[in-house]
Parts: sequence; C-alpha cells; structure tokens
Amino acid sequence: MQKLALKYSLFIILLGLVSCAKKGTISGGAKDTIAPKIISSIPKNFSKNVTAKEIKITFDEYVKLKDLNKQLIVSPPMKQQPDVLPYTASKTVTIKIKDTLQPNTTYSFNFGNSIQDNNEGNAYQQFKYVFSTGNTLDSLQLGVKVKDAREKNVDNFVSIMLYEVDNNYSDSLVYKQAPRYITNTLDSIKIAKIENIKAGKYKLIALKDKNGNNKYDPKLDKIGFIKDFITIPNDTVYELELFKEAVPFKALNVSQATKNKFTIGYEGNSKEVKIDVKKNGVSLPFLVTKFPQKDSLQVWCHVVKGDSLKIDVSKKAFHKTYDVAVRDLKKDSIGFSADYTTTLHYRDTYAIRSNTPLTKWDVTKIKLLRKDSTAVKFDVAYDEYYQKLRFLFEKEPLQKYKLKLLKGALTDFNDKTNDSLSFSFNTNNISDYGNLKIVLENVKRFPILVELTNAKGEIKAREYSESSNIINFEALEPYKYTLRVIYDDNKDTFWTPGNFMEQKQSEEVYYFPKEIDVRGNWDVEQPINLSN
Repeated sequence: MQKLALKYSLFIILLGLVSCAKKGTISGGAKDTIAPKIISSIPKNFSKNVTAKEIKITFDEYVKLKDLNKQLIVSPPMKQQPDVLPYTASKTVTIKIKDTLQPNTTYSFNFGNSIQDNNEGNAYQQFKYVFSTGNTLDSLQLGVKVKDAREKNVDNFVSIMLYEVDNNYSDSLVYKQAPRYITNTLDSIKIAKIENIKAGKYKLIALKDKNGNNKYDPKLDKIGFIKDFITIPNDTVYELELFKEAVPFKALNVSQATKNKFTIGYEGNSKEVKIDVKKNGVSLPFLVTKFPQKDSLQVWCHVVKGDSLKIDVSKKAFHKTYDVAVRDLKKDSIGFSADYTTTLHYRDTYAIRSNTPLTKWDVTKIKLLRKDSTAVKFDVAYDEYYQKLRFLFEKEPLQKYKLKLLKGALTDFNDKTNDSLSFSFNTNNISDYGNLKIVLENVKRFPILVELTNAKGEIKAREYSESSNIINFEALEPYKYTLRVIYDDNKDTFWTPGNFMEQKQSEEVYYFPKEIDVRGNWDVEQPINLSN
C-alpha cells in the first residue's frame, strides 16, 4: 500500500509539472543588443610600415556587411576600390587592396555602421581600421559642419575633402583628381571629422557627389568651399554651404517637331538667349516660346517642305548654327487648358494656356460672367513666352465665375481659330484667408527677397523690398509657413548660387527658425531679427 501510495503521489506531482509547463511559454532569453567584438586583426590596427595588400579582421561572432558601398570611406581615396569580403556571413572581414600604396602615407578605412552581427543586426559603430606605410601615423583631425546655401535641410552623404596645397595645386584639381583626405557625413553626422591628417596647408571642399567618383561635376553635384586655404593643425569647426552652380547655357540639339515648330534642347538658363532663323541668308519672322516642364525652347516659323534653314543660337560664350532640312509634317492643332479648374485664390491670376502661340484675340467675343450671369469687367495680358492669356479683374468673395469664349475669339500662329470654349471657377470667402505682416530687424542691406515656403520647400508667396523692412503678405492660404530672407546682392530678384572657379559664394539666405502659423480670418504680425 505504501508503494502504491508513493507511486500515486509521484504521478500527481508529475501531472502538476506538466500542467504548469503547458500554461507557460518557453523563452529564448533577452534579445541580443551587443555589437560584435574584434578578436584580432592582421596586420594589427594602427600598425606602421605596412606593405601587406590583404587585411584580415576577425570577430567573436558571425558578421555581415550592410550598405558597404554607402558606408565605407577610404582615405586617401584609392583609384581602384579595394575588395571587401565576405559577401555572406563570416567571422572574418577581409580587405584586399588592389591599388598601389603610397609611401609614408596614413590610410584609414572607416566602415561607418556597415559591420553588423548576423542575427540581430547590431552594428559596430564607426569602426575604423588605420595603418601607415611609413614610420609615423598621422593623427591630426578637422571638424566640419555642412548646411545648404538655399534650402533649410541639407543632403545626407556629403563628402568632406581636403586637397593638399603644394606646387602642383590648382582649383581645377577638384574636377580631375581625388582629394588627399576624405570623410562623409553619412546619413546623420552633424559634425563630420576628417582624421589621421598630417600637418600642412589644404583646400577644404564639401561635395554632394552624385556619381561617387570623388570629383566635381557641376552638372550633377552640389559644392561648398572655404575661400582661403586652411592650415592643419586647426581647432576651428568650419561650416560649408552647399550649392548647385548655375550651368552655363548650351544648346544641345535642334529638331523639327511639327510643320512649323522646331525644338531646341538646352542646359543652363534660357533667359536672354538670342535666336535667328534664316533661309538663303535672309532672316525669317518667328516666335520663341517655352516648352512646358522641359528644358526646351520652341521656335515657331512658317516654312514649307524642302526649305533649308539655318537656326542660330547664342548666349554669352555659346554660339552655334544648326542646319535643318524642313520635312512635311502635320501642323499643331489649336487647344486650350485652364490654370485653375476649381478655386481661384485671391493672390493668383486666372489664365488659359494655348498649345500654339496666339497672335490675335478679340475681347468682344470673350465674356466673364458671375453666377447671376451679370458681366464682369476685365483686361487681358498675353504672355507669349509661356503661351498664356491672363485675365485681370477684381475678385469677389464666394463668387462663381464662367469664362466664355465665342468661336473665333482667339487666333493662333497657324491662323487657326478656337471653337466655342467655356471655363468655370469659383472664389472663397475673404475670411478663409489670413494676412501676415513681417517686421524685419537688423537688415544688413537691401534689396531683399522674402519668401514663404511649404514643407516641401516650394515657394507659396514672395515679396521684394528695395528699402522697407516691413513686408506684407495679404490673403494667404491657411498654413504653417517657413520664411526665408535672401539678400539679393546682384538685384536680379532671384537667389543666385555661387561659383567655385570664381571663388564666389552664394547670395546669403536667412531662415526664420520657427514655422509661422497663418490661419483664416487672422492678422499675424511677426518680428524677425536677422542678426539671430
């Protein structure tokens, strides 16, 4: 009986343990948050007199390389990028150097956050492997901040470069040659440091290097620079302003698009471009308009099949003549579209765009009507460059409008006229908008351009002042605006970027650090101290 009772008791205890096991959940333990550790490296980190072309770094666990092409910074840059292994998880990272190592040079391989453990992705933060081919390790460093010369936010992955100033230095080296030292802001570094520098004189450059070749391409890249040479050692934290240079105008091609239309593709700014169209040495009448949303001009000229034209394009240093044989193509059909199809805001001007240039318009065949069908007085202004007919009139709140154009009201370049057209739009109540008064303090100089932008940096309103420090924005749509002030030193009413070869910085821009909240039916007065 005792044995039976003992067996029964053990059975009950075992059943209880099983029951407890069913209720619980098996845990794998705490999540691994520890980065991998280095066990050894061959040659050792910070070695001197290194001649080896292969480096092995061994970790205490399996690691993987993530975003290595973005994260790895080799300084000085190598003409042939080293091979870095593994491509799959391994405990050893191998660097195979394919370039010729320069004598008496300190090399650094900054892996950023690319080395991670294979299971949890814990990164070895900013790991650097450094060695010297000479008897000494260069140990000086320089701190650099980067901002954008015009935009509020700066790009990520900006290269910071030092060019050694010696007998071979010239500013043109940045277009042709990699720098002596380089680092990168990666995706989050606020103050980038170039380390392991030797003492000397340098040119300091920042580059948003689009094609990653460590050379400046003005068509693609943004650049920032310090005008004067700097010396190392130096405790100064330099601030560089990135800008995209204005590319000089250049016509790329001329082609016939339709019977009487030729397109000119270009790069740069097409403002003030001079064009001439000749047949048999005689200039022909023509019109020039802008191709919508493309870097192309449209040249409109009455020609016939078999004509041989010479189209001359010039601006400043650029001058080229194109020979064009006229083909028998279809004419452009006349057509129209409205800038505003629903609401016309008080700061905007109503316009319709034609897909061919207009040559005549008969206002007696055009009517602008209120919702009660009463007529509204208006004036028209034609913008030939953008092919827009603008309607100027006094807007009324909460009004519905209809614009009617009778047949034949508009005549285009091909002597085609419109069929009957009708466009509708409306206005909001004036109380739906707010007014903003800006009072600028400590203005350094005039003229100034004051712009309000949205979260994407798009300009929503702009005002220009040649002497007054009080800027009024009326009938603004409710929004939290960002405000910037541009010192328009060349007086062209636009922000002008710098130029590296001229060692000229961009026009100065000030950003108000807070958003300005404009609400409907509010009057906001905002003092802004430009010395802050």
